[in-house]
Amino acid sequence: MSMSEMLPRFKLTVSKVMGGIAALPHNNDQSKAEGSEGAVKEIRFLYGRPTFLRLTDDEIQVSADHQMRPIIVPREARKIPWGSGYSEVINAGKSSLNEDQSATGLFTVRGRRRSHDSEYDDPSSDPLEIDVDEPCELPDLQFTYFAIFDGHAGTGAALMASNLLSFHIQDRLSDVRELLTPDVGPDDRQIGKKVTVESLVVGALEAAFTEMDAEIGRERAYYRITGGCTALVAVFFLGKLYVANAGDSRAVLCRRHQRPVALSTDFTPETDRRRLQYLAFLHPQLLKEEFTELEFIRRIHRRDLGKRLLYRNHSTVGWSYKTIREQDLRHPLIYGEGKRARVMATIGVTRGFGDHDLRVYESDIYIKPFLTPVPEVQVYDMGAEVHNEDDVVVLGSDGLWDILSNADVSDIVRDTLSGRPRDDCNRYSHAAQALVYRARGMPTPKGWRNPGNKQASADDISVFVIPLHKHGGLKPQSSLTESHDAI
Repeated sequence: MSMSEMLPRFKLTVSKVMGGIAALPHNNDQSKAEGSEGAVKEIRFLYGRPTFLRLTDDEIQVSADHQMRPIIVPREARKIPWGSGYSEVINAGKSSLNEDQSATGLFTVRGRRRSHDSEYDDPSSDPLEIDVDEPCELPDLQFTYFAIFDGHAGTGAALMASNLLSFHIQDRLSDVRELLTPDVGPDDRQIGKKVTVESLVVGALEAAFTEMDAEIGRERAYYRITGGCTALVAVFFLGKLYVANAGDSRAVLCRRHQRPVALSTDFTPETDRRRLQYLAFLHPQLLKEEFTELEFIRRIHRRDLGKRLLYRNHSTVGWSYKTIREQDLRHPLIYGEGKRARVMATIGVTRGFGDHDLRVYESDIYIKPFLTPVPEVQVYDMGAEVHNEDDVVVLGSDGLWDILSNADVSDIVRDTLSGRPRDDCNRYSHAAQALVYRARGMPTPKGWRNPGNKQASADDISVFVIPLHKHGGLKPQSSLTESHDAI
């Protein structure tokens, strides 16, 4: 059933059964909010769903029902590049609004050139100094962009990132446009070190993420920008796929007759442990003598003083023994395990945007210094393989991956696509919808459950299914996925 058919029928059914749905805040309801000092601050971006969904206000209201949790798909598949699939669903009541946001589009990189050609041969000039006001005569380049932002503690950061991050990426790629053309650069004569085109794109993505977070930090002085968000971005550019991830969302490559391949790392307090501990080791004042950067095999009590327990620090992967002293009784920097792991017992993610004012409960200890916007960037060479219509990349927020494994997702995509004609313009939307349906499950007296009474996701879920064959493929070679993670 199409989006235009599904939502009106759903709304009518809900109105009859439930007597209607409480209205979401309209634009004029949330255009202003109280600041921390009582001053009125405007909302930076008003709440809504991704523009490519083309939902009406009534449909946005229906999409926010926590009891029915309707699965939303785009009204028109052609509104997403390459006819990619997308689907989303709201949480089961964790927050009043869907805190996930998504974005996609095609962007142009226009070059900027130096003021004088003689700068190439002038040793006194900066070889990378660019006159940004003078247009470059190089041809335009284009990149295709997909992004998922998983918000927490409010919608403000995710809304801002979904509206602005793509332009930061566009600007940073434009900065190095002339160096992206093989017959112009980069080369040792210009830079002094061997710099590849790939490393320039990775650097542009890292810089764009950092600038996005800094902009949120600046603008919160003038606007109310609530919460924080993780960020998962896929950029198709110059024959390669760049996956930049800051958070616990995930990208997975799914190909027919092959095992799925993760194109990102889930960053949690556990997987990011050594970076967090190293930062605490370098700057112990951030812990305010309330926390310890050391991780022990179990929670330590005063009766453990003088005993030897297994521990590890920023420099170790494995465990060794340590004699417990008074300072070891402090709270652990990383508290809990698995999905319950928290930084300073407060936040379960370690990378992303926002959270500039987040503090440990009832204290003056800020957590932001331990959070970083810098993504890990993995690179997949699109030209190294010939892709067919069933080869896709799945981007999903953690609400999907908390329930489904990479293999589960690959199997669901394969089964769904095999049952759809290859000329069906909605076949990838059906695959995205099937993934969200399987992760969301069905309502039962015991909550949302999957077949076999298995636990389903009560979180917001957002999914892209991106076909790779429309990007084009060259002669088969050995495929290489490279990871770039700036710590």
